Amino acid sequence: MRAVDLIEKKRDGGELTPEEIRWLVQGYVAGKIPDYQMAAFLMAVYFRGMSEAETVALTVAMVESGERLDLSAIPGIKVDKHSTGGVGDTVTLVLVPLMAAAGLVMAKLSGRALGHTGGTIDKFESIPGVRTELSLREIVEQAKRIGAVIADHTAELVPADRLIYELRDVTGTVPSLPLIAASVLSKKIAGGADVIVLDVKCGEGAFMRTFPEARKLAEILVRVGNRTGKKFAALVTAMDQPLGRMAGNALEVRQAIEVLRGEGPADLREVVLALGAELLVLAGEASSPEEGKRSLSRLLDTGKAFAKFRDLVAAQGGDVRAVEEPERLPKASQVVEVLAPKAGYVEAVRARAIGVACGLLGAGREVKGQKVDPAAGVELLAKVGTPVEKGQPLARLHVGRKERLLEAQKTVASAFEIGPVPPPPAPLILDRIV
Repeated sequence: MRAVDLIEKKRDGGELTPEEIRWLVQGYVAGKIPDYQMAAFLMAVYFRGMSEAETVALTVAMVESGERLDLSAIPGIKVDKHSTGGVGDTVTLVLVPLMAAAGLVMAKLSGRALGHTGGTIDKFESIPGVRTELSLREIVEQAKRIGAVIADHTAELVPADRLIYELRDVTGTVPSLPLIAASVLSKKIAGGADVIVLDVKCGEGAFMRTFPEARKLAEILVRVGNRTGKKFAALVTAMDQPLGRMAGNALEVRQAIEVLRGEGPADLREVVLALGAELLVLAGEASSPEEGKRSLSRLLDTGKAFAKFRDLVAAQGGDVRAVEEPERLPKASQVVEVLAPKAGYVEAVRARAIGVACGLLGAGREVKGQKVDPAAGVELLAKVGTPVEKGQPLARLHVGRKERLLEAQKTVASAFEIGPVPPPPAPLILDRIV
């Protein structure tokens, strides 16, 4: 085979065989196919698309490019979850211990902050002492011992995805649905779970801005994922305003602890329960999402999920005192309020702007390798539907990078839209694809 022949075949609308796709991926990972040829192939896919069979083949080839996390020796059903990214998306920190408390095994491989979206690893590492860079052996041992792991992606798993994503990022081919699906699914399949739920965010603060786009991606992910021999389901969830009240690393850990103690913001709890219920149904542990939500609610309200979170933190070297007493978590030395310019009702809190402000304050990265400030972020004091008076605080800025404070203030102020009448309530769970 020659790479140029496969590029031309896809350019002209042809369908590649699994063998051709496997040869291309293996050759690229081995360094035998140069960046410029893979970039040409990715652009051809961007314009011509891929059939479902091609997307399955690409997913499998990417999984085969590295090692897999083998959880087969661990008793019980192994579950996993993926979110397409949002602001204030603290779901993983709650869902992992919650599913372990329900008797399932969840070894979650997560990432760091990317663009305006936060990263679970940065959040978890804001707990003093927590270690997330675990070997595959350590991940398996901890999953077997306590049923819960939150670890950084390891280089051994799906190296093809890392290499291809870096190329997509600089060649304008990120928005291709087949490439998105193969990227997401290859990491989940290599993670060793039996059943996986996908949280496809939809809205102003999400990668997929409109409902039709988000639903189409969710359908592709579930169809392709199920063809690989795993069980998949997806929820399309709203991300026009941030989820919960906190955006930032230690701030979101505080919020996760509240939910794990049976408290916390209702919207975050609702999304956690909805995703967890889907996992219970897929695993055969609940006959319906409603039954699953009831079971998981009891685990939150009785403290069993919180106890599992303490086990998780301790297992990964974290200071459990910071979980039991959240005031021990990192705190910003400066907190600044953003005030309402007029009276009325909050009509919008633009999630993307809040995420950008978090980055300006120090919770994210502006250049590769930059350290995040675990204490930085935005605390929302008002959300959509909240009545406010002129001069009332809308948000608190927890400041890390003081030199960007003025810009962050303006960005957060621009995120809020205030009108004369309360807006109608909007659903959080927009669709369910099984």
